[in-house]
Amino acid sequence: MRFEEYRKHDAVGLAALVAKGEVTAGELLDTALARAAEVNPKVNAIVHDLSDRARAQAPAKGPLAGVPFLLKDLGAHYGGAPTSYGSRMFSEAVAPADSALTRLYKAAGLNIFGKTNTPEFGIWPVTEPDLFGPARNPWDLSRTPGGSSGGASAAVAAGIVPAAHASDGGGSIRIPAACCGLFGMKPSRGRVSFSPAGEGWAGASIQHAVTRSVRDSAVLLDIGCVPQPGDPYFLAPPERPYAEEVGRDPGRLRIAVIDTALTPGVTMDPEVVEAVRDAARLCEGLGHSVEAATLGGDHAAMQAAARTILWASVAANVDAELERRGRPLATGDIEPATLDIYRRGKETPAPEYVRAVQTIHAYGRAAAELFERYDVLLLATLGRPAIPVGWLLEEPKETVQRLFSYMPNTQAFNNSGQPAMTVPLAWSSDGLPIGLQFVARTGDEAVLFRLAGQLEQARPWFDRVPPL
Repeated sequence: MRFEEYRKHDAVGLAALVAKGEVTAGELLDTALARAAEVNPKVNAIVHDLSDRARAQAPAKGPLAGVPFLLKDLGAHYGGAPTSYGSRMFSEAVAPADSALTRLYKAAGLNIFGKTNTPEFGIWPVTEPDLFGPARNPWDLSRTPGGSSGGASAAVAAGIVPAAHASDGGGSIRIPAACCGLFGMKPSRGRVSFSPAGEGWAGASIQHAVTRSVRDSAVLLDIGCVPQPGDPYFLAPPERPYAEEVGRDPGRLRIAVIDTALTPGVTMDPEVVEAVRDAARLCEGLGHSVEAATLGGDHAAMQAAARTILWASVAANVDAELERRGRPLATGDIEPATLDIYRRGKETPAPEYVRAVQTIHAYGRAAAELFERYDVLLLATLGRPAIPVGWLLEEPKETVQRLFSYMPNTQAFNNSGQPAMTVPLAWSSDGLPIGLQFVARTGDEAVLFRLAGQLEQARPWFDRVPPL
């Protein structure tokens, strides 16, 4: 299959071609590998090659049988393959078995042929690990594709695959999707299992995917939202498959709008503010009730608590690996910025961690009150379009200020546990994508998929691709 034809289809469309016998899984894989050979040296999206496994393993029958697919190098293990977490410390680590989500993807027929770039331990909203080097944005190679699922988003935007596995602990699906002009859904806490692991960052981290089409995201969530024995969080199954929600009429939704940053003291880029207001007008034109609102809860306290949880989680994970190896931490095991986080985590008392968890739960309760009056909240995904590679961490004293000027709005909904999606509805004057974020009640991904399908019809983005 020629690349020009391959790129015309989303994952569902490619699977239909395979089912009808118009193309084989092997031909799709050849096309994906050829595209990767052409563009991956530019975007540095794929860091582990599993193509020999993909060729040797006949894809199972399933809703996405034969579709080429990539796993993030963090979160989803592939038995016998490296899982480096973007870190030299784990550069030679090999997963003993598949994660539950990987098994579900394989059973659905996805042909996994590689793993994607991620920052060390998924900490940063940019993808610039020392181990593999920076991933780059196909829209502008001097810019970041975001993080921590930056390699996944760069691969999808560059046309290597129509969809890729991703995860989100503070915005790591929505941030890179917004940077790269993709659709990114962060499901509710408990919707997708982390088995055999317990949880990530006190339940803030969620696995799913980045995609070019809304229906691909819905189908992938149908595949992945299977509870596993012993999961610490659990949600009732959806009323109907998410794939059926995409074409359904969302009805007249009550949409709250916030056109400012949630993080105190942050001023967003004027083009981003205008994009929020334009999206509000679009929703109003589609028949929804739209009005300005505010989100409850102490945002600054939530961010401080999330930081404590991150520090302690990094320290716990590093210490567990050191105990397994039977040696202390060595110079070069982890990056300098991660080392600082590790040391802070080691100094965090257990009661402080417990109070941090209580703080984010209190924030979630306060934030949920808005959804007693509204069905959906609309706000910016990012405070500005994709930032230059290297900008975030180049001045250590400015890192925190730069971090939240870039990502002022995503972390809230990891800690509230609510589903949130970014939709590529706008572009900057420089031609960079601007994502708009929509949030719903915990467990109500269905309303977001219905609205996303409507927005996709009203302002299509699928054929808007970077000129890489």
